[in-house]
Amino acid sequence: MLSHYFGTDLYDQFENLDKHTQWGIDFLERYSKFVKERLEIEQTYAKQLRNLVKKYCPKRSKDDEPRFSSCVSFYSILNELNDYAGQREVVAEEMGHKVYGELMRYSQDLKSERKQHLQEGRKAQQYLDQCWKQMDNSKKKFERECKEAEKSQISYDRLDNDINATKSEVEKAKSQLYLRTHSADESKNEYAAQLQNFNGEQWKHFNVAIPQIFKNLQDMDERRTVKLGETYRSFADVERRVVPIISKCLEGMVTAAKAVDQRKDSAIVVESFKSGFEPPGDYPFEDYSQNLSRTGSDNTISTPKNEGGVKPDPKHSISKTAKNKLWLFGKKPKVRDLSSVDTNTFSHSTLFPKFASDPIAFCLSEMRTVKPRIASFRGLKRRVRLRAPSLEDFSHLPPEQRRKRLQARIDELSKELQKEVDQRDALNKMKDVYEKNPQMGDPQSLQPKISETMCNMEKLRSEIHKNESWLSEVEGKVSTRGDRRPSADVNHHAPHGRESPEGSYTDVPNQEHRSPPHQPDPRQAHQPDEFDDEFDDDDPLPVIGHCKALYSFNGQNEGTLLMKENEVLYIIEEDKGDGWTRARKQSGEEGYVPTSYVEIAMEKNSKGAVTYI
Repeated sequence: MLSHYFGTDLYDQFENLDKHTQWGIDFLERYSKFVKERLEIEQTYAKQLRNLVKKYCPKRSKDDEPRFSSCVSFYSILNELNDYAGQREVVAEEMGHKVYGELMRYSQDLKSERKQHLQEGRKAQQYLDQCWKQMDNSKKKFERECKEAEKSQISYDRLDNDINATKSEVEKAKSQLYLRTHSADESKNEYAAQLQNFNGEQWKHFNVAIPQIFKNLQDMDERRTVKLGETYRSFADVERRVVPIISKCLEGMVTAAKAVDQRKDSAIVVESFKSGFEPPGDYPFEDYSQNLSRTGSDNTISTPKNEGGVKPDPKHSISKTAKNKLWLFGKKPKVRDLSSVDTNTFSHSTLFPKFASDPIAFCLSEMRTVKPRIASFRGLKRRVRLRAPSLEDFSHLPPEQRRKRLQARIDELSKELQKEVDQRDALNKMKDVYEKNPQMGDPQSLQPKISETMCNMEKLRSEIHKNESWLSEVEGKVSTRGDRRPSADVNHHAPHGRESPEGSYTDVPNQEHRSPPHQPDPRQAHQPDEFDDEFDDDDPLPVIGHCKALYSFNGQNEGTLLMKENEVLYIIEEDKGDGWTRARKQSGEEGYVPTSYVEIAMEKNSKGAVTYI
């Protein structure tokens, strides 16, 4: 391979080398500008990715977020994409420091070096031009002196051959010739010296100075080319170094996609919304043909009438309690107050003559006249939502959900208790150290903090015990409900508890505990447009039990009843699951009272109660 050198091959191309080196620096700066725009694109891309991740990241806490595998996988993908955006930022940062910044520094150094080399080249050229001018001046002087000497020679020869010329004129011409010849000889010597000097300087210029300067320019230009190659490689290496991490991010996305489990999500849905209720039992058969007249035709199926006072078949009769169960939100039928009638002397026939002749028809007729309280299930949902305050024992929740919430609260309280225990132990150790080394501190100064910690521990233990009792209660109820088979007996009443609309149970408060429990809001529980008609009955409702007030209740809201502690009231309507029981005072005043404020005793044959058979 032939070697090419600027100094020997381009010794006479100083101007072209000047233009070429300037072009090289301009190209280097152009590439630097390209790298800058590329890293700006990377920065913008990373910023947009982070904004995208932030936009779709959950705004709520992790506890409030769904635990479905599809959601968790999507959030994992967002995290991986956020890491991916971080790697794009790394690419931009590396390009800024290792490529663009390096190129800009090198470009400044290159400009300074090029300027120095070109200045040296110009100085060398100027020195050579100066030597040439000196040589040229000596040459012209020598030429001029020679011509003057020739003229003097011609003049002397003319006077020397002229016979008329005087001797003095000839001597003068001879003397002039001698001077001119001597000057010409001196000019000749000076010209020879200048010529020799110029030739030497010119040789040095084209064989030493210019080759060295051009060699420096060549080295500079080659270094620029090498630097461009290195930055090209760095530009690619910056991208290549983050490829493994980006690959891991993409693998994480694929792993998140594989983690989607439809069965697990279905199980979470079941766990989240499972109420723990048993499916409703079978509805009793309603025979609407009882009041139809039958013929003795063989082609019709007749139902034998009750003759001789034979008691109707219970399987084909509907009790009043069953009717109330069927019409869950129905209004109580209007019956007159039987509080003044002796329950041992009256009969169904004296109260309801039609009942003695055709009890089933009478029951069906009564069921048809029942006016429902809520016109639609939409209204029911609204009532349940309004009547479900956030109770401390979560009794407004279904059993399964209540169990989960209680268990979560117990776990949280246990963690807080453990923190208090650790703090107490640390304070006791510090107190022991102070007692052994009084100079370190006063042990009595820690006593208030220790007492406060012990008090907090007792409060937490009390809270845990209370929640554990509620948890054991709901677990027992859920177990009992799970073991119980659906029954057609609709006359069952819980003697010492109540059942909320969601099916959770709350025991009657202990009489010795005199702090009133959570009071439902009667403004939410009883809307005027839905329940005012219940107070417009012409006849009072029958008494189905009695209750004793455990706490005082002001009854300031519309539809509520004022009661005092230990006051005995008559129950005329059970709690429908909204936390309110309808009661009547002995004075005849009626209204709703909080169920948790009273101790209820249901009586099967209570004062004024009527039981249909």
